[in-house]
Amino acid sequence: MTYPRLIGMVHALPLPGAPSHRPPFERVLERARQDAIRLEEAGFDALLVENYGDAPFYASQVPPVTVAALSRVVLTVREAVKIPVGVNVLRNDGRAALSIAAACDARFIRVNVLSGMMYTDQGPIAGQAAHLSRLRAQLNPEIEILADLFVKHAVPPPGLTLEEAAVDLAERGGADAVIVSGEGTGRPTSRKTLAKVRRAVPEARLLVGSGVDARTVSSLLKIADGVIVGTAVKEEAQVERPVDPDRAAALVRAARLG
Repeated sequence: MTYPRLIGMVHALPLPGAPSHRPPFERVLERARQDAIRLEEAGFDALLVENYGDAPFYASQVPPVTVAALSRVVLTVREAVKIPVGVNVLRNDGRAALSIAAACDARFIRVNVLSGMMYTDQGPIAGQAAHLSRLRAQLNPEIEILADLFVKHAVPPPGLTLEEAAVDLAERGGADAVIVSGEGTGRPTSRKTLAKVRRAVPEARLLVGSGVDARTVSSLLKIADGVIVGTAVKEEAQVERPVDPDRAAALVRAARLG
């Protein structure tokens, strides 16, 4: 199977029900549509849609209005592009993400805490691997689960090592790919950390989840199997701004030439 190496982020504007949402909802859909088209035209292999604008986030279960609204965003993106689409429901509603993916024919989901536990800005979040693996079997076993390792904007419990957590994700948690990120959105991912994870789970599919730009993408892809890119391809490298076609194309060129 050929897996996407370059996954572009579609950061949805605040959805209905979120504190910062501003009608009309069509504005949210149009931004997502345009960002998706620009990323595909630049040469990205896949897209990941998430409710980035909904902060502050619920820890584990979002309300029905979020599921309904994000489903419309995902479907809008799916109909606008030909490349695979995935979904992430922040902060950690994997069951909602799986449900949206199944209903909208998305190919994969991202889960911030699949196994173990992390201390986050939403409080302690526990993994739901047992529930998600069973729900996936019921809805669509072909949907892939991309799982964060020591997810950004969070700290692990005392005593848990990076290597132990990586093995748990890859061998016991049911992750189809392990995501390694920096400390926060847009923050660089350490190549040293990436190499450490590669040694711990050499057979796992490894993705970089933050801080990738045109200067670093080539070297990161020498260690990882793929990258997830958001901030670096936005106008002025500001995560809240629309996708910049020139920045997106430059990153793709750097990745291909490397």
